[in-house]
Amino acid sequence: MSEPTQAMGGGGDINTLRILVATDCHLGYMEKDEIRRFDSFQAFEEICSLADQNKVDFILLGGDLFHENKPSRSTLVKTIEILRRYCLNDQPVKFQVVSDQTVNFPNRFGQVNYEDPNFNVGLPVFTIHGNHDDPAGVDNLSAIDILSACNLVNYFGKMDLGGSGVGQIAVYPVLIKKGTTSVALYGLGNIRDERLNRMFQTPHSVQWMRPGAQDGDSVSDWFNILVLHQNRIKTNPKSAINEHFLPRFLDFVVWGHEHECLVDPQEVPGMGFHITQPGSSVATSLIDGEAKPKHILLLEIKGNQYRPTKIPLKSVRPFEYAEVVLKDEADVDPNDQASVLEHLDKIVRNLIEKSSQPTASRSEPKLPLVRIKVDYSGFSTINPQRFGQKYVGKVANPQDILIFSKSAKKRQTTGDHIDDAEKLRPEELNQQTIEALVAENNLKMEILPVDDLDIALHDFVNKDDKMAFYACLQRNLEETRSKLSSEADKSKIEEEDIIVKINECMQDRVKERSLRTKEGTQFTDTGGKSVAAQSSLNSFSDDEDTREMLLGARSTDVRRKSSGFTRPSKDTADVPKRGASKRGRGRGTNSMKQTTLSFSQSRSSTVICSEEVASSSEEEAEGNEVENSEEESAQQVGRKRAAPRGRGRGRGSTAKRGRKTDIASIQSMMSKDADDSEDEPPKKAPPRVTRNYGAVRRR
Repeated sequence: MSEPTQAMGGGGDINTLRILVATDCHLGYMEKDEIRRFDSFQAFEEICSLADQNKVDFILLGGDLFHENKPSRSTLVKTIEILRRYCLNDQPVKFQVVSDQTVNFPNRFGQVNYEDPNFNVGLPVFTIHGNHDDPAGVDNLSAIDILSACNLVNYFGKMDLGGSGVGQIAVYPVLIKKGTTSVALYGLGNIRDERLNRMFQTPHSVQWMRPGAQDGDSVSDWFNILVLHQNRIKTNPKSAINEHFLPRFLDFVVWGHEHECLVDPQEVPGMGFHITQPGSSVATSLIDGEAKPKHILLLEIKGNQYRPTKIPLKSVRPFEYAEVVLKDEADVDPNDQASVLEHLDKIVRNLIEKSSQPTASRSEPKLPLVRIKVDYSGFSTINPQRFGQKYVGKVANPQDILIFSKSAKKRQTTGDHIDDAEKLRPEELNQQTIEALVAENNLKMEILPVDDLDIALHDFVNKDDKMAFYACLQRNLEETRSKLSSEADKSKIEEEDIIVKINECMQDRVKERSLRTKEGTQFTDTGGKSVAAQSSLNSFSDDEDTREMLLGARSTDVRRKSSGFTRPSKDTADVPKRGASKRGRGRGTNSMKQTTLSFSQSRSSTVICSEEVASSSEEEAEGNEVENSEEESAQQVGRKRAAPRGRGRGRGSTAKRGRKTDIASIQSMMSKDADDSEDEPPKKAPPRVTRNYGAVRRR
């Protein structure tokens, strides 16, 4: 285990690697506020300036560089200006990246930015993405990719989860050498906490790639650093990452996402590594944790020893926080609102006076942020906007100085009446995922997997990705089409077998995705001992059990119900696109399930309708009704229209066929799609770990 040390060479030591560590810069936060619009940029510029003053080798950022997933043009311009000012210069870079850079930096150029001969990069920046600036969209790009394409930052830790299910990831380190010091820098960009939690608890889902022995160095000679951006506060164990999930071979962990500044490294009992949590450089939530002084960390590494030095940020706007319980104050009368206002005014004035006192950690005076959390149990509330009007020009947030709350009441087991207004309090409502909604209501998904819909909803709401659901639908349709095309090439598919083939495709997809959680290579520590098999990893497994139940329900439902899709022809470019088939209002009967498969052609269209009878007993019981409704629908609808869907329309009617389908034309269309898919460039397979991974590049 590496220990912090005080005896270490200075910045001129050729064997000492100097890293400036910061997280959660949130550039662009409150950019439309006249007072606070430049706070995030001033703090980030101070960080870059401190890196230049301390002659560090590179800056390491722990995610959430931007506050918005799609930052404004103003935010992008200001960010590029700061990076260009401090990172592009003639200063020599004194370390080498000796790992496979095409694996570490998966962009078009595939190399560390300071090795590009067209740029003079004197201060490299290495960063992962956070939950605010994570990749999204069809091309899986983030705002960090823009800076990476401009050769201003080195973007690593971007994982391609792919497909559905819990998924698999392989974490490759960026191998850095400076003199005799060897550092393996692991990066893990933000993944939804619930999903990553399940991945850590699922064997073989997370693979940690260790550097191979080279030039006389053994695996134990590498100083291993991990930077990640996840929930650490365990309010809900399933939506946070436990420190014991991480591998034991790590020496130092940089934890992003948590805004409270805990920059001093803390040892994790029984794990052998230390964790630093620098916190945010700008206050985005006016809570007690963000009121602590903001710091960044200067990390010096020599061999297997390191020295941490925390550096205060002077450009951060002062923030004062206080909590008040009105019923505990002697000079406050519950029946006299004037006494309440007078008491709160006194507290605000004291906080403003406290923040105005000159300190060595502040470069220039700024209007302070003031927040008072008021427990008003037994009192009436006060209008916060009206209260803050008298402090305009004195504080930076006059509109939300006060926040009111009530102490939680213990609910008795006896049936107490709860007011409807109390049930609908905003602070009591939680976001609910599609996965939880399906589990609670015992729903059965027929075509689209629950996990895919859950991710699509998250991208649509949080990332403003308007194509999220379209991409989810297209991905699942393409899987089914490719499967049908391959089956059509091997053997001739009869008209009656198409629906059966679709059902088989759905079942195969469910099986393949469920097996992904059981395959892969389990990560090991230095001694080869399994880390994923620890007893602590099995403590939270309810979510995984729910997932297995859902997969079983989906696979059973697929066997019972048929599915359909609409396939537009390439020849009908002028015809408007048809959406996927829609269900009627309400639910149909349980005895009949209808599926329509339509292929649009240039001059003719073929509609194939089929139905499956769920049970023979129900078929006999409703035989007469089905026969009568068939005669009525034949007179009203005609031969060229498919049976209507939905409650009350064609409820008991049997399937009708229009003109006879040309099977050869259907197979030719399937094979044409298959040929088109073969013309597309093949996706690059993930690199394999070899014994000479991390070999020193000869220059």
